[in-house]
Amino acid sequence: MPDPFFTPPSGTDLPRYAGVPSFMRLPYLPPEAPRRAEVDIGFFGLPWDGATSNRPGARHGPRALRDASTMIRAMNRATGQRPFDLAACADLGDVAMSPVDQDEALANAETFVTGMLAQTIRPLMVGGDHLCTLPVLRALRAAQGAPFGLILLDSHTDLYPPYFGGQTLTHGNPFRQAVTEGLIDPTRTVMLGMRGTSYDTEDFDFGHAHGVRIIPIEACFARGFEAVMADAREVVGHDPTYLSFDIDFIDPAYAPGTGTPEVGGPTSFQAIQCVRALQGLTLIGADLVEVSPPFDPSGGTAWLGASILFELLSAMVPT
Repeated sequence: MPDPFFTPPSGTDLPRYAGVPSFMRLPYLPPEAPRRAEVDIGFFGLPWDGATSNRPGARHGPRALRDASTMIRAMNRATGQRPFDLAACADLGDVAMSPVDQDEALANAETFVTGMLAQTIRPLMVGGDHLCTLPVLRALRAAQGAPFGLILLDSHTDLYPPYFGGQTLTHGNPFRQAVTEGLIDPTRTVMLGMRGTSYDTEDFDFGHAHGVRIIPIEACFARGFEAVMADAREVVGHDPTYLSFDIDFIDPAYAPGTGTPEVGGPTSFQAIQCVRALQGLTLIGADLVEVSPPFDPSGGTAWLGASILFELLSAMVPT
């Protein structure tokens, strides 16, 4: 029987608009909470967009996603899973990330995730811009003792060199940095959905030179998402893998609330199918990033993001 402590209240008992919002109405467990070590999968926010290169606002993503996620119910109708019965989940709060000091912000995030991993809690991060993924990968690499695989669902590779003529990290290069630091195994890395205009081909060139499998959106539509997700599964195999989902993977007709939208992407349903296709992999962590509430006046992007977050959770628990 599931532990009632880790079971979110039903909307039939407490209206979903009532109560203090947490991710999916889960218990909030700060670092000193006595039952924190019992958690299997920990949701947490990295409310930071200091690496955004154009339209900011993703720092407000975790709060918007908490509120939207109160609409989530207990069962995944498509898979039949009841993820809150299969894993003890909790909201572990937000990391204090300085909006003016990138090094401090990233270090605080890495320290936070390192503490989670020491308690054997798998991370499910909510950003924030996409550089927020880098400290999570750093903490996981230290805990794993070896590089691991990566699946990226995104409209960009985020393999660009540093911007503005210096060595500054941005949300456009967390995975280039992850390859350079040896955090991820590029031969077990697959990126899907890339599209839009580009400055040049340097990101693709870097990826191909290191063995990264990049599947542009044209191939996704030509071959079908089911086929390319089968490719993704083959690339990462059954060894440890991290899953990163940028909300701009989805066409902005469905997810306008993001800083760097690219037209010509998948529908909401196709995106959900992509995540469901990863059931059964050895997922050591996952994230959802780049929801920007200032560009989401209807709240629809946050609700779609919360729905994707539930699918990520479902992919991380037993089938």
